[in-house]
Amino acid sequence: MAGLEAVGIPGSDALSEALTSCTDPLAAIEEFQLQNGILLPSLRPALPFLDLHGVNRLEFHNSVMEELRESLLTKIGDLANSADIPDKHKRLNDLLQKCFPVVKNKLLQPVVMGLLKHITNIRDDYLTQILEDKDLYNECAVEVKRQIWQDNKELFGEEIQPLFQQYIVEKEKLLLNHELTQHSFYSQAPKNRRQHEIVQKLVTMVGKNTRIYEMLLICLKNLYLRSRNHHYCTLRTEVLMALHDLEIHEVCNVDPCHKFAWCLDACIREKYVDSKRARELQGFLDCIKRGQEHVLGQLSLILCDPYAMHTLGMSIMKALQHSVNTEALPRDNGELIVLLRLLCLGIQAWDLVDGAVYREPKLEPPLMIKFLPGLMSLMVDESILATIAKFGPDEPVPLLTSVPDFFVSYMLHCPIASLVAMQYTLQTARQRNRAALSRTLPCLLKCENERSLEDTFLHTLVSYLIFMSDDFSHEEFCITVFDDFFMPSISKENVMRHLLRLLYHVHHKMPGKRLDNLMTIIEPGTEHSEAVHETYKVVNDKIQSYQPSPTPQPEQQLDSPLMSVPAPTPRPV
Repeated sequence: MAGLEAVGIPGSDALSEALTSCTDPLAAIEEFQLQNGILLPSLRPALPFLDLHGVNRLEFHNSVMEELRESLLTKIGDLANSADIPDKHKRLNDLLQKCFPVVKNKLLQPVVMGLLKHITNIRDDYLTQILEDKDLYNECAVEVKRQIWQDNKELFGEEIQPLFQQYIVEKEKLLLNHELTQHSFYSQAPKNRRQHEIVQKLVTMVGKNTRIYEMLLICLKNLYLRSRNHHYCTLRTEVLMALHDLEIHEVCNVDPCHKFAWCLDACIREKYVDSKRARELQGFLDCIKRGQEHVLGQLSLILCDPYAMHTLGMSIMKALQHSVNTEALPRDNGELIVLLRLLCLGIQAWDLVDGAVYREPKLEPPLMIKFLPGLMSLMVDESILATIAKFGPDEPVPLLTSVPDFFVSYMLHCPIASLVAMQYTLQTARQRNRAALSRTLPCLLKCENERSLEDTFLHTLVSYLIFMSDDFSHEEFCITVFDDFFMPSISKENVMRHLLRLLYHVHHKMPGKRLDNLMTIIEPGTEHSEAVHETYKVVNDKIQSYQPSPTPQPEQQLDSPLMSVPAPTPRPV
């Protein structure tokens, strides 16, 4: 029971002094028990009965203390939550002042921590004492730690850094998991993603403290600028919308991106930006006033979220298809222009925030005049082939036109053109259009800044290719996918891991010689990580253990004259 001397209660030191200065130790112990025991006259005659039952005094007093402690904690909670006591904060602070000296006593510490939890403005000397003792700091509730964090950015950074790292690792693990058959990265609903343990921990750490929320946003922004990892933008949006789900208006209302992120979240949930929401999102961009240009940088981080970029890409494809159906030019489609503005802002997020030059990037005229019309011509070719296919297999099918040279050359330096082309390729893969996919997939190696080799795109592409497994029996398709797209970039570890995932699911449909040569070429070496070696071994073992199902043999006809004899029929009753 250390620490009791600070509140005027004799402790172990007093007992030690009494024993060393007395002539009768037993009498000194009895006197100490009488003075410091439970001062209840009716209890004293009952103590010998406990002795008869083998209950020692320490066990009895500890049980009494536990009961009193729990009762006191309940009363403290009732006082803190009561709305009818005007001076409850004063009472709590007075009680804390009396019991804080025993904060290091393990038995009484929960009472002190319970009081600290319910006090909104803890004295600085208390916070300093807690901060200097690591054990005390670890025992504190998050409500107490918030008051420490808001004046100690370094400590807050140390607390959230492991959570950020774990979040990124789990995202990358999801993207590179070779056993997944579907594109699980984009299939999870936004509200379900926000229930992730790390997101909920960060929301709990923020609470209603706007200062800590701002510190969290600064950390995420700095990490994104340092690493260019778009998953930090995802986490920024998920934390904001998780706070929105909990209706913590004190924090949401100070974030200028709240309503914009709310509207975009609804679009991601529906996997489509309709015309109404497109106008709402446009309104946010157009309503940024002079002196608030920094908000544009925050909006760009919201749009840089891969989930938002994917949703915008799918919506752009639908808008282009609408222009094809109505025989309209892209520059005349207002909804398409808004979607392209949003996509362009998300692409330029890093440049906007890093350079602190908050101006919305302009859409280049060649994009609207040449590139998108060229893409629409490819979509028209697909529509023509689909219409011809309805007339039956005897109808001659014309070959698809090749990709225009300008289409490829423009992707080399235009990021928005690259992303639109990538989304178009995903659309052809989702539709299992082998001819259209074979036409555009090799061109993606020309994308600006190797965007087609990002994990989010390769993960989704491989997911669609898995459902086209029957097409891998054709050598031409294998040449397009493996020789023309994957193999030129096989030196990149992430490309190899996505390729191994594809082989894990489609190897049984591929020609044996092609598969053997491919596995020999991509066998990892010493420069590859352990994860690549393990994945390669799993894929290779699955290939070696694969046993094709036996082909059913047709029944043989018996050559017998009895086969022509009709079977007897029962006699009618």
